[in-house]
Amino acid sequence: MTRPSTDQSETSLQRLDLVQPLLLDSARRTEQALRKYMGDLAQVPPQLLEAMQYSLFAGGKRVRPALVFACGSLFDAPEVDMLPAAAAMECVHTFSLIHDDLPAMDDDDLRRGVPTNHKVFGEAMAILAGDALLSLAFQILTERVGEAMVAAAMVRELATATGPVGMIGGQVADILGETEEPTPAKVRYIHERKTAALLAASCRLGGLSGRTGQDDIRAVGEYGYHLGLAFQLADDALDATATAEQLGKRTGKDTRAGKQTMVRLAGVEATLQAADDHVQRALGAVDRYGEAAAPLKALAEFVVRRSC
Repeated sequence: MTRPSTDQSETSLQRLDLVQPLLLDSARRTEQALRKYMGDLAQVPPQLLEAMQYSLFAGGKRVRPALVFACGSLFDAPEVDMLPAAAAMECVHTFSLIHDDLPAMDDDDLRRGVPTNHKVFGEAMAILAGDALLSLAFQILTERVGEAMVAAAMVRELATATGPVGMIGGQVADILGETEEPTPAKVRYIHERKTAALLAASCRLGGLSGRTGQDDIRAVGEYGYHLGLAFQLADDALDATATAEQLGKRTGKDTRAGKQTMVRLAGVEATLQAADDHVQRALGAVDRYGEAAAPLKALAEFVVRRSC
């Protein structure tokens, strides 16, 4: 990774100081909204509700909701629309984690430092809890966002980012890639869909909540896209270098499974350099917003400097 100048280092540290309060505030607001929405599910079988809540409230950095809030705040978005967008995004993310951990997928026993959903509730209930969270995300958007046109646009964004041309398609490519030699094109395809799609959608949902124009939505979407690529590259590097205690989940699994990663192609240092390059492109995408984009710039730099 390139060594920043002294001025750049000081600026980066100042930005990173913004991250902790930003993430904590985002998590608080999102969890309050989710608990309210979950409290309205009186007719849900108790076992299903328990399984949904187990993973939904198991912690985590809540990066995706933070992106919704940070991008929405650029355009003075009302809280009433940012909250359901952030909550829906976290429901989709949690659904993906529950299903990723299943024996048929990554077969993980630990997530966020606690047993995975299927280890506690069984495989069938874990599958159904994930399915329920996915459908709940769209229910939240259609019921809670104030304007029908805005809600429809958000549903389209989230469905596209989640479905066969987004995260789920990326997961399929990830599984199929385990039997193939890694190539830069395959790694990029997986990273774009499996991770970058939802992070870009988080940013675009924030823009939509602020009723801003397409130029702004494209700008924050580009920021989220490059942030997503950086996030996945950093995650791959952490899988190769961090401990299970640091990450709260099993490490070294990418190598054991023969995953398509930049680490396999070029090593850890090259992977971190590529992550840093995407961070710089993310920062460039929101330069137009000046100091108002400070939270977004802080989140981008946090992605490549985190240790968990």
